[in-house]
Amino acid sequence: MKPQAQSLTNQNLEIEKSVFTEQKNGIYVSQKNAYAYQFGFLDEEAKKEIRRSLLKAVAIPGYQVPYASREMPIARGFGTGGLQISLSLIGADDTFKVIDQGSDDSVNAVNIRKFTTTTCPGIKLTKHTQEATLIQTRHRIPEIPLKLGQILVLQVPYPDPLVIVEASEEKRKIMHSEGDYARLWVKLYEDMVKFSEITISHRYPTRINGFYVIDPSPIPRFDVPKLHQSECLYLFGAGREKKIYAVPPYTTAQPLSFSDIPFRVEDFTDEKGHRRACSRCASTTTFLDEVISNIGEKVYQCSDSDYCDVTLSIKNKK
Repeated sequence: MKPQAQSLTNQNLEIEKSVFTEQKNGIYVSQKNAYAYQFGFLDEEAKKEIRRSLLKAVAIPGYQVPYASREMPIARGFGTGGLQISLSLIGADDTFKVIDQGSDDSVNAVNIRKFTTTTCPGIKLTKHTQEATLIQTRHRIPEIPLKLGQILVLQVPYPDPLVIVEASEEKRKIMHSEGDYARLWVKLYEDMVKFSEITISHRYPTRINGFYVIDPSPIPRFDVPKLHQSECLYLFGAGREKKIYAVPPYTTAQPLSFSDIPFRVEDFTDEKGHRRACSRCASTTTFLDEVISNIGEKVYQCSDSDYCDVTLSIKNKK
């Protein structure tokens, strides 16, 4: 990925506002129909700072790296952390995909995609997971396995898993540095005593590379095993909390669990013990959303719209 858009670099420093320029015969002139934005919206110093934080996060898997989260034209809590990472990494040669809870067409995904294309002219957009070089997501990891060279950026509301047992950030930092997650284990044990199972449905605490425990963002437990020994690079951005952390390729990711009570994911079985299937593509291996059909019936459908569409098109060809 190129840190700047090839010929779209702002060179006219005398102009108060950033404009895109292009080089003609060695002279930089304003580009036709140029937007009044720096490529990627953020200034170059902001991008450099975020990239340095990303390098540290990759070098120390699971460690929460603080950074100076900038103000963005979207509200805190709507993906500012993930968006800043995406804008710092994206180049004119990238293919970008945005999903929200598995869907390419949700309001959040559409608005982020529109903003990115406005501030990053020249990039390619796609709804197909396998074509994307950079993917920004909220609450889901795609069903199609990601490959080496792809980057998945996750939007994170609360980056610290210890926040449910310790309010003080200063104390949480000490606990992380010492690998002291005893109180988190007690929380899991109390769940077992009260409810006979661990009730955490999302943001399931996961140990990365044998040391730091992370909050993997509000992805369902179904997606947590995808972090383990994955070929792609996972980047997590919490804009409101001003933290960045990462799970590099081929890194161990182990959800916290007891030796006699193994970690389990959602199984989507019906009353008869059969695994429910997607009402569109008939898949029985994906994470399903419960929806109400046009006739008022409860049906289940793949959360990942791209996977569902691809599976359905393959079946129709047969």
